[in-house]
Amino acid sequence: MEKETKKKITISAIAIIGIITTIKLAIIYYNANFNPYALSSFCSVNDFIDCDGVAKTVESQFFGIPLAYWGLFFYTFIFWMLFADKLKNFKLFKFMEVFKNPFDYIASLGLFAFIISMTLLCVSLFDIKKLCVLCAFTYILNLLIGCVATDFKNGGFIKSIKQSFLDFMDAIKIKKYLIAFIIVALVAVGFLTYTGVTYKFTPQVKKQIELKEFVGAKKNKYAVTGNILGDVNAKIIVYTFSDYQCPICPAHNIMMHKLAKEMKGIKVVHKNLPLDMDCNPYLQAPFHEGSCIDAKYAIAAEKQGKFWEMNNLLFEKKPQTEQAIIDLASDMGFDIDKLQKDANSLETSKEIKEQIDFAYNKGLNGTPATMINNEAEVGMKTYKEYKDWVKKLGAEER
Repeated sequence: MEKETKKKITISAIAIIGIITTIKLAIIYYNANFNPYALSSFCSVNDFIDCDGVAKTVESQFFGIPLAYWGLFFYTFIFWMLFADKLKNFKLFKFMEVFKNPFDYIASLGLFAFIISMTLLCVSLFDIKKLCVLCAFTYILNLLIGCVATDFKNGGFIKSIKQSFLDFMDAIKIKKYLIAFIIVALVAVGFLTYTGVTYKFTPQVKKQIELKEFVGAKKNKYAVTGNILGDVNAKIIVYTFSDYQCPICPAHNIMMHKLAKEMKGIKVVHKNLPLDMDCNPYLQAPFHEGSCIDAKYAIAAEKQGKFWEMNNLLFEKKPQTEQAIIDLASDMGFDIDKLQKDANSLETSKEIKEQIDFAYNKGLNGTPATMINNEAEVGMKTYKEYKDWVKKLGAEER
């Protein structure tokens, strides 16, 4: 009995630490995804050790529920299991009598949680390429729970798994517990299906999934040639404001191309908004260096009827110098001498300044930005949101 008491105290302590840790992880998850005014958490140290960065990924949830909440449920359940022998004496918790060997259940759950933890660690290291140290700490707690609960001198984990299975089979032989188990299982499956499909509790993940087609694309499969994107005589003009060194603007560019391809009655018009001190007088510090020279060559390419070819080239290759642009454009059918002359003309500089002033006068000081019928917004929506926006104004699917 003394050995069991020590086990219970040790596992209780580990479970409490786990509960506290997962509550902290839940707070980090909320701040990273829903609180724009939150400061970086203490465990976001650099590009690799970055709890906030991990919290923002699609992999930070399972079936639409944040992993931190799964962990909180796990440690709470473990803590609850430790007192199964006491709880079964209360009418409300009489069903706890089915857990005849709670330490075997705890050992099995600890092992199962640790295996899942190692899978998550691999995803973190090799896919996300970021590490959440608090998450890694819970992985150790999971292993400790399993190791403390199991009896290595009497069959170890194998015995615990077998015993847990036998106890479960004995429990469902009792009709009322079988019915209760089926009901709980159906409710759980229904709830997880709902959260996994709707992402009700993880709306930011739903948005990331919807953006994945565009954010992960290396090429613009909807790319067009010439200077026109969409219908020439369209009544709905979609102005898109971009910076060619902006990391998210290529995805927005692809999205606008897809929108023009799938919706009729719209035309996409590009406006330059380089966030580069070389041509943007509104900036107080260096930012997207090289985007001014990119904007100049985009305008110069338009004079040769090849704006969208240059646009896609600049987004895909992100050249930051004039020579780099010329090298990339040399085999695209441009008159290079004219291209270079037009890019460095006073007329082009004036046009860029006018486009920057236009954007700032509309309250747009970041990229990507979109304006339709004088309604402007900085940032990137989902493709469905853009589609609904133009549909509301009268655009129709092709």
